[in-house]
Amino acid sequence: MKQGGIMHQHHQAHEDHKQHEHHAQTPHQHQQHAEHDHGAHVDHTGHEALFRRRFWVCLILTVPVLVYSPMLQEWFGFSPPTFPGSQWVSPIFATIIFLYGGVPFLQMALPEVRQRRPGMMTLISLAISVAFVYSLAALFLPDAGSFFWELVTLIDVMLLGHWIEMRSVRQASRALDELVKLLPATAERVRDDGTVEEVPLSALCPGDIVLIRPGAKVPADGEILEGESELNESMLTGESRPVKKGPGERVIGGTVNSGSGSLRVRITATGDDTMLAGIMRLVQEAQASKSRTQLLADRAAGWLFYAAVVVALLTAVAWIVAIGFDVAVIERVATVLVIACPHALGLAVPLVVAMSTSLAARNGILVRDRLALEAAREVDVVLFDKTGTLTKGEQGVVAVQAVEGMDETALLRLAAAAEGDSEHSIAAAIRQAAEERGIDVPASRDFEALKGRGVRARVESHEVYVGAPRLLDELHVQVPPALQTFAEEAGRKGQTVIYVVVDGNVVGALALADVIRPESYEAVAQLHALGMEVAMVTGDSRAVAEAVAQELGIDYVFAEVLPQDKAAKVRELQDKGKRVMMVGDGVNDAPALAQADVGVAIGSGTDVAIESAGIILVRSNPLDIVKLIELSRATYRKMVQNLIWATAYNIVALPLAAGVLAPWGILLSPAVGALFMSLSTVIVALNAQTLRNAL
Repeated sequence: MKQGGIMHQHHQAHEDHKQHEHHAQTPHQHQQHAEHDHGAHVDHTGHEALFRRRFWVCLILTVPVLVYSPMLQEWFGFSPPTFPGSQWVSPIFATIIFLYGGVPFLQMALPEVRQRRPGMMTLISLAISVAFVYSLAALFLPDAGSFFWELVTLIDVMLLGHWIEMRSVRQASRALDELVKLLPATAERVRDDGTVEEVPLSALCPGDIVLIRPGAKVPADGEILEGESELNESMLTGESRPVKKGPGERVIGGTVNSGSGSLRVRITATGDDTMLAGIMRLVQEAQASKSRTQLLADRAAGWLFYAAVVVALLTAVAWIVAIGFDVAVIERVATVLVIACPHALGLAVPLVVAMSTSLAARNGILVRDRLALEAAREVDVVLFDKTGTLTKGEQGVVAVQAVEGMDETALLRLAAAAEGDSEHSIAAAIRQAAEERGIDVPASRDFEALKGRGVRARVESHEVYVGAPRLLDELHVQVPPALQTFAEEAGRKGQTVIYVVVDGNVVGALALADVIRPESYEAVAQLHALGMEVAMVTGDSRAVAEAVAQELGIDYVFAEVLPQDKAAKVRELQDKGKRVMMVGDGVNDAPALAQADVGVAIGSGTDVAIESAGIILVRSNPLDIVKLIELSRATYRKMVQNLIWATAYNIVALPLAAGVLAPWGILLSPAVGALFMSLSTVIVALNAQTLRNAL
């Protein structure tokens, strides 16, 4: 399969459309960001450049309208030069501004009208159309005042507000653009004769071998054939530290070779099959999905249109009764229609959705289902699968006990040396423990594997045996009392005990178990600090489960659970009135992930587990669960804050626009109303941007 599909399309779009007028490449996604279908708006998120250009042109054309406005001349006491036809300067320039700067709003209102879902654009169009038609009519009516300078300043402010707003929308919803930038434009493919050629990404196929130089980006997913280096995966996984990788390990397209070594990588996936493409799909789907909070906002924004029209009609009637029909009535009606535009309400939730989804993706949290992210804030219990989630799923040395006269470092040094040539997982765990402690392990000789019992080797001048208790019986050696106590304690925890015999004497013992991830301790503590309970489910023995639970401080333990019964344990917690988040990684966890109120699959898990989960963690790090819950809570707070602001704004703004404070000399002009409306939208956008500080 060629390097095409979603990644290549987005990459090309990014290269070809630097001014963000390329948003049509994902029209559904960006339409959702701009209005989230509110009022059936067309996609105008990509119109940032249009609004910017038209604002500056209209602002320049506004100058002669203002200069030749009789009202402004009277206010400021000046007289511009007159010439034949100078009385037509304001009407002509105002008409040009209406056609150039106002008609785009009318065009964007057409879909709302056609679908009978009037909204923001319909209100704006009504306001400027009423002002324009009345001003034209006033030219031919005796004693009627024109409305041209108010009309052009209103259009100017509307264009400025939409330009700023489109910029805010783009910044909040640029997750896909940021992901696209991760890919290099070309790759260095290694030919059969060993020479290197530079090719575009679209030319790569699975099986190709590429060269990744220090500082270069990985062009697609693959497996390292030669070389060792460190890769910066922070842009995809949120892991801040570079990850050391060598032959046989996989690399992810879009990551950076931040080490000093070059790599030769066999491409295993291109195009839509890569991890980056999968992340982009998830981001796109999540940003396009609607939350319960947003559905409420959409309905409220729809109701606001009808409320604004009713208030505008009542305002017109009240002012006509009070002062008669003149330009002041038109001004009040236009101000009501403009100030009530439900832009802030329509964007209150979509901007937060776009921001939170983008932020989650940058922190290695992929949202498949928006409702799952929304529900995470209400979780009472986080239920972890033990193996591979809270633990590493591999044997490791968890305790060391040496006899008097032998320290732990010397004991591990001899044991690791004796196990140097063994392929057994226990041998690997002992060698790993020595490496982690920085122990210089000597070479061994005369190595012999004792099947089912352990190993024997000569280390320096010593004969060293490392093995299970049955090895001691064969060697006819006794275990010292201190080591017996150590072994009994390890046995109660379900740990494996390995003895070290040097020159016929038992000098120490090692306890091995499934190693608890260092992050698990902090994750459990932070979840408790958030007011949540933590549970663990495992197929391991009760002793092993209780030992891990006690060490981590876990509240509920389900041990010796058969794979098919994990979902039943989720239901057991739910029957107690708990809202459960299940975190797992394997096929056996899929039913439990589906049963839980929120299912979270860790990234190393199988495709089945991931398909059963609403949220996917790219890294196998339990601390990301804390990030997920904090993000869910912060997202909800921002949604509520934006909705409260947008609603309160309209409650206050509509009466002001109608003129309730007119007896005290306080009246809002349409341009000031437009400014308030635009500011309310910008405030909502800026509040959504503060989500960046949530993680």
